[in-house]
Amino acid sequence: MDELDRTHRSSRLISASSARIYSACIHQDELMCWIAPEGAEAAIEQFEARQGGHFKIVLSFGSDIGKSSARTDVVLGRFVTLVPDQRIVQAVDFVSDRPDFAGTMTMDWVFHPSGDKTLVSIVAQDVPQGISKADHEIGMASTLANLAGFVETGHR
Repeated sequence: MDELDRTHRSSRLISASSARIYSACIHQDELMCWIAPEGAEAAIEQFEARQGGHFKIVLSFGSDIGKSSARTDVVLGRFVTLVPDQRIVQAVDFVSDRPDFAGTMTMDWVFHPSGDKTLVSIVAQDVPQGISKADHEIGMASTLANLAGFVETGHR
């Protein structure tokens, strides 16, 4: 594994339209239902789904794996690009006093319609050094599985 590779990827084919998936990503009440990866709970403290809008999400864990504190990740983000039903680009920072979690990560969500399904691809660039590629890609895959469960069945 090349720890110098700070671009991480995950994708999943989801049985839902790109419009449905986009909606689940930009509405706070829907996002709350699926955004936390396995083993975490999410609280959304700020959410302005508009280009230039900001968000604050706090993830809580049952074990000591957090970046902001032993059991939490505080994520501050900004919506850089919103293209309805096609793409969401976010600039994301972790609140942490640890230098290995410093820096702004770009999360690029792209929705590729394919018949009655959509391929959702996430590319994370400039990922902080403290986040291993393997762990991050597992977390992103878990989040995509939650998203699929939510839009396909109405719950995760």
